[in-house]
Amino acid sequence: MQLNLENLPKSLELVRADVDIEFRYVDQRLLPGELVIAATSSWRDVVDTVKTLAVRGAPALGIAGAAAMALWARYDGETKLDEVSHIVANARPTAVNLSWGVQRALEVAHGRASDGDDDGLGAAIADDLFTLVQDMQTEDERTNRSIGANGAELLAPGSRILTHCNAGSLATYFYGTALGVVYSAAEQGKVERVYADETRPVGQGARLTAWELSKAGVPVTLICDNMAASLMAQGRVDAVIVGADRIAKNGDAANKIGTYGLAVLAHEHGIPFYVAAPMSTVDASLADGSGIVIEQRAAEEVLAHPIKGVDVYNPAFDVTPARYIAKIVTEKGAFAPKELEARL
Repeated sequence: MQLNLENLPKSLELVRADVDIEFRYVDQRLLPGELVIAATSSWRDVVDTVKTLAVRGAPALGIAGAAAMALWARYDGETKLDEVSHIVANARPTAVNLSWGVQRALEVAHGRASDGDDDGLGAAIADDLFTLVQDMQTEDERTNRSIGANGAELLAPGSRILTHCNAGSLATYFYGTALGVVYSAAEQGKVERVYADETRPVGQGARLTAWELSKAGVPVTLICDNMAASLMAQGRVDAVIVGADRIAKNGDAANKIGTYGLAVLAHEHGIPFYVAAPMSTVDASLADGSGIVIEQRAAEEVLAHPIKGVDVYNPAFDVTPARYIAKIVTEKGAFAPKELEARL
């Protein structure tokens, strides 16, 4: 299979524009109809892109968090460091990579502030944070390619893969986690087809994954979420590969709502269920998935026009128990959930 990864844009990056810096990103709200690279130099705008899903995906959110801090240091002389870091880190509560990126930026900021005053850090801190984000971008692609190579080893030639939501290049700086496995396996001639769940209610699979795979030249079939069991029963799925937004020490993994159901279905049909994510997605402070905060999103995502007397329940994520996960695929290798804590 001839991959066309050059057709995929960098989903986000912090760049220099003459003497200034700006955050550039694919506005994923407009895909697949329109590919728009937007730009801003406001850290508050970056927070808004995260909240509104213009930028999304756990690894990408880590970079966005650090980028927001760099823009703050460069352009905002009024907002306190503690305030801005709290606002950015909590823009989306489930994705641990967002707070991880902010924490990395805080460590840089505190390291530079030798006088102990974190306010008005100025150009030196902005330069340091710009360099940090550049390093994180490079690290992210390298990590994703390692995840891809490790996951590809689990797949047999001619594999038919089911995925949920979007854990591809669009969810990272470049290349992807779950779809990074697909890309690496495809380069080895192992991928026959990918089935992409539409991923209700926002449609990340229908709008993003299907678009991305088609651009990359991977055979892809879009299905409604409620068709997965039928496909599995017909013997048309060889593996399920998804990403994660937060993984507890025991291997319980939070991912886009609907992932848990797929894991149960895969277990029932004897299909291996793999979670692909960087080690930065593992939250070492959580013993298990019961401590993962699940983001609740607006009713309008489910029901665009309210109906009197109808309430809407709209959790953005669910938690898949470790017992349903065959392997967690990371840049350090692919291993059973029970082995995860020893790798931290």
